[in-house]
Amino acid sequence: MANDASNVHPTGAIVIGGENKTAETKKVETGTNVYPGRLVMRGTNDDDVIVCDGSTAFPAGWCGYLDTPKKYRPATITTVHSSSDYCAVLRGPGMRLMGKLAPGVAAAVGDILTYAPAGCLTEATAGTHHVVAVALEAVTTTDLPAADILVVSMI
Repeated sequence: MANDASNVHPTGAIVIGGENKTAETKKVETGTNVYPGRLVMRGTNDDDVIVCDGSTAFPAGWCGYLDTPKKYRPATITTVHSSSDYCAVLRGPGMRLMGKLAPGVAAAVGDILTYAPAGCLTEATAGTHHVVAVALEAVTTTDLPAADILVVSMI
């Protein structure tokens, strides 16, 4: 974990700080893997989101939790959204939050990350990939499931 004492995994939340957070409520078109903290992208319609698949489109933002209307908020941050629910889509460069690192990926503090299938993050190469986050802690995933990782959002 990073040496910064403010970088602790939040309990019952996704966002741990940042001045630039914006939240927009969108309809969950397909609930598959739309968990709080995962990247989401535009669905079929302008007001729909689906989990970011890592290749089709740039992420619209991060699936939020506390900013999601209570009526549609999952029971916990580890509970998936259902189709036709609504969720907060969070954006804001500099926002610190808990994302998901894809299985089989190792990230060190300060590594740049890009979007991967299932709304997760993976290693990025500057000038080659769209950078969506910077790691605030060292995390290694060896197998399923994806692992929590604290990051600074770049989107």
